[in-house]
Amino acid sequence: MQATVSTTDKSLVDLIVPVYNEAHVLERSAERLAAAMADCREFLWRIVVVDNGSTDATETVGRRLAEELGHLRFLHLGPKGRGGALRRAISETDAQFAVYMDVDLSTDLAAVPAAVELLRRGADIVAGSRLHPDSQVTRCLKREILSRGYNRLVRFVMRVKSFDDAQCGFKGFRLATVRSLLPLVKDQNWFFDTELLVLAEYAGLKVCTLPIVWVEDADSRVNIPRTICQDLAGLARLRRTAGSLVRQWRKQSRQE
Repeated sequence: MQATVSTTDKSLVDLIVPVYNEAHVLERSAERLAAAMADCREFLWRIVVVDNGSTDATETVGRRLAEELGHLRFLHLGPKGRGGALRRAISETDAQFAVYMDVDLSTDLAAVPAAVELLRRGADIVAGSRLHPDSQVTRCLKREILSRGYNRLVRFVMRVKSFDDAQCGFKGFRLATVRSLLPLVKDQNWFFDTELLVLAEYAGLKVCTLPIVWVEDADSRVNIPRTICQDLAGLARLRRTAGSLVRQWRKQSRQE
């Protein structure tokens, strides 16, 4: 599969889009993302769609797009879970950097080159933030309150300072460093983002926050009560284990 050619830099950036039962929007979103990146000459790029356990026609659409579009790669996983989808895409690539986004493309795509630039300058993770003072966010009051409450809880419980919006569906990764942390990350679902960010800060990786323009998707089907319960359980587990996990990781890294 060919990546889209850049005239100024040979670094390859995967644009990862995890999907679950998104047959009705996948093609439109892929076309919109490709159109937004068409004039990019700053780096090589390709779209990586990761289907995690869809039960609709998402796999059929994804495989067709991979055949028709030279800049799109399709991966299929049996188990459901955004964390598992991201883990697979991060683990199985020859790219130098990756930027992931939700299939609804709620984050304005101008954030993609901005995130890549921060990664080039030395960031290991770039976390899009809907809570940054310079961000422009459109969403309902309920989600605003839940988001602010959750992120304050994360900062209080884990004593982290490098990010303020753990669950925003837009992040960039320096793959060589982030990949080394994956064995420490246990969650396969929505808590994956929080866990990876916390472990990255504890491990001394450089985490940068990026202000974004973000518009809520009215078709979002996230089960909020279930996700809250899973996140709280994940936080309790991470509070107990993060320090020892990172110490073991550092010890093993020195031995290697």
